[in-house]
Formats: sequence, structure tokens, C-alpha cells
Amino acid sequence: MGMAVGGSGGFNSDINVTPMVDVMLVVLIIFMVVTPLLQSGVTVALPKNLNNPEEDQRIIKETSVVVAVTNDDKYFVGKDEVDKATLETKVTELMAEVTKSEDRIVYIKGDAQANYGNVVEAVNAIRKAGIDRIGLVADKKKGGDTAPVARPAA
Repeated sequence: MGMAVGGSGGFNSDINVTPMVDVMLVVLIIFMVVTPLLQSGVTVALPKNLNNPEEDQRIIKETSVVVAVTNDDKYFVGKDEVDKATLETKVTELMAEVTKSEDRIVYIKGDAQANYGNVVEAVNAIRKAGIDRIGLVADKKKGGDTAPVARPAA
């Protein structure tokens, strides 16, 4: 595989992959930059789950209703901040469009440092909106450790 020297004027039938590799690297960098921006909703530090149940794939759908409770006592429905008083009406409006009974579920992402009372108030507001299926979202525990055994107080 030597390099052709001189002006022979003929066609070169060797494949030049350098431009293709350059384009692929640029596309890879673009995807690496854009992917974190596609995350929907509000970022909260989720509590760790101890028994790793199966993930519900409906939470990532565009039509799913996700209520986030942050550690600074704020409520978000999707990316929109709502106050405690309007949480029930906002959930009612969004769930009015959902017709299938298996999709009538509201997911709550409670920050690990959030006040427990605020998460309970969000659950109560969702129940008042007529939704009886509520999913609490938690991070999956990494690794194969077993959950600690809860012992009753003596």
C-alpha cells in the first residue's frame, strides 16, 4: 500500500475515510451536548429504592403527569412551577385529556431532602383531583446489596 507519487492523472480507487471519521466525531459531540438538554421536568435528588422494582415505562411519555416536590418547598407539574393552592386544578386540567384508565396515573418525584409533609400535601391534592393511582418515583439502588432488615422497636 504505497502512496501514488506523480501526476498520473488517473482515478484513485482507494477509500478515504478521514472525512467520514471527522463528520462522525462532530455528530457524536453534538449528541453528547444535546442529550442532557432533552431531560424533561425538574431535577430533584430522588431517594434510593431498596428493592428495585420494575420501572414503569409510562413515566417517560409526553402525556404523563409528573409532580415534583423540591427541597425548598416548591411544587412543579412538568416544568411549570405551581403553588400548593393551584396544584389540584392543574392536575385536574392535565388529566382531563387522558381517557384510558391505565394511563390515569400521576407520578410524584419527591426530593430526598424535601419536607415529608409537602409530599403528603401533594398526594392529598392529587387525590382531591380524583386520581387514585399515584406513583412515587425513586432511583434504583446500584449493585446487588440486599436491603437492611427493619426491626420493630422494643
